[in-house]
Amino acid sequence: MIIKTIYLYEDRQDITLTTYVLADSPELLNGKKRPAILICPGGAYITCSDREAEPVALRFAAMGYHVFVLRYSTYNNGAPGMPPLVGEMVVNQNSIYPAPMRDIGKAFLTIRAHADEWLVDTEKIALCGFSAGAHNCAMYSVYWQEPVICEFFGEDPSAFKPAASILCYGISDYRLLFGALSDRFAHLLRDASQVAYLGTKSPTNELLDIVSPALHVTRMAPPAFLWATSADSLVPAENTTRMATAMAHAGVPFEVHIFEQGQHGLSLADQSTAGSLFEIDADAAQWIGLAEAWLKKRFALQLPEKPVWLVEMEAGQDSTATAGGK
Repeated sequence: MIIKTIYLYEDRQDITLTTYVLADSPELLNGKKRPAILICPGGAYITCSDREAEPVALRFAAMGYHVFVLRYSTYNNGAPGMPPLVGEMVVNQNSIYPAPMRDIGKAFLTIRAHADEWLVDTEKIALCGFSAGAHNCAMYSVYWQEPVICEFFGEDPSAFKPAASILCYGISDYRLLFGALSDRFAHLLRDASQVAYLGTKSPTNELLDIVSPALHVTRMAPPAFLWATSADSLVPAENTTRMATAMAHAGVPFEVHIFEQGQHGLSLADQSTAGSLFEIDADAAQWIGLAEAWLKKRFALQLPEKPVWLVEMEAGQDSTATAGGK
């Protein structure tokens, strides 16, 4: 496996793309290209969670996909942890919309530039995001062909097209967050996240509409796998159902799962991504297997019926039998 971290911009050390590229072999695909998954961890647009990065990448890699983890523009400029949530936060112009979404576009261009080297099938690149990362992926899914992406980079829209998206407990309608939170920490985190991503604790309705991907779904959006939990007290599950409804209205294929239990930020919901028992839920942990089955409908490797060695052996046996019968 090729694991390395690439800086996407010469003047930024915080925006990185980490590769988990599977090594090729004559016993595997023998030069054929594989589909890929691009992961955007969550972190409220303040940071990028380690729990939703490498462990998830390794799980997708075990399915046979190349994987990339994007650490996009966040308030902390790539540093871990949360700032003090009490008091005023100074706006970081680097992290506000549309910078995080454009970082996905830059990642697509980077993967395409190395597609032959890494053996990536650029027609089969899926997004996978968690929480704020899921919102970032959903935003990209509805805006990838728009001037905010393709004209900004001066590239044809086809260079940015995602083949699918996996949206894990993400925000799809920012207006749902107002008045829906039940405790003080959640309110403080929401305010901090809005300063990080929108530049203000009091965004206008016009801005909230722009950054609500459920309001902008068209047939250009890729097929999606969505999941959340009804017990999520931070991002209401209605965000997931609203995105699914918008996709249904637009005629975009989707699959959605709402698990009853489990709090926000479960990642894989098992011990591989847990720092405490709070982040483990056996029912919600089923999502990754369901996503694997869903991906196979679109990303199944085009494998021959028999391995090369067996075909050659059978051909040799046939020629020997033919010669012996003469």
